[in-house]
Order: sequence, then structure tokens, then C-alpha cells
Amino acid sequence: MSFLIITVLLGAVMLAMAFIAIYHKKLIVAVIATGALGLFASILYLLLAAPDVAMTEAAIGSGLTTIIFFYVLNRIRTDAKEEENEA
Repeated sequence: MSFLIITVLLGAVMLAMAFIAIYHKKLIVAVIATGALGLFASILYLLLAAPDVAMTEAAIGSGLTTIIFFYVLNRIRTDAKEEENEA
């Protein structure tokens, strides 16, 4: 019974993170919500007895992808500031 409650709770939190990632105005909040979504997905995979998928999701889905998103956002802002200074 508690397994079902935990699974439903994780699913609800994942849905909330997905809606935040899609509809939030600030990109930083959306990227954090996307990383949290991957983290909760990896916890769910671990509970469903798929540790290899959970480790991959934690490393790639929530870790590496979030870092790449933040890197790209930083590069876009840096390039925009450089263009403003040149103009």
C-alpha cells in the first residue's frame, strides 16, 4: 500500500515539475524544474527495480542536461551583452 502511495506522490510531483518547466516565464526556473523532473524520474525508476535506468537518468537526465542548459543560457546572455556593447 505504501509503495502505491509513494509512486502516486512521485508521479504528481513529476507532473507539477513538468507544468512548471513548460509554463514558467523565467528560464532559470524552467531549467531547474526540468532537472528536478529528471531527479524524481530516477527515484521512481529506482523504486520500480530498474537501477541501471535510474543511474542513467540521474547522470544524464538531471545532471548533464541541466548543466548544458545553464551553460547555453550563460553563453546566450554573454553574447547578447557583447552585442549591446559593440552597438
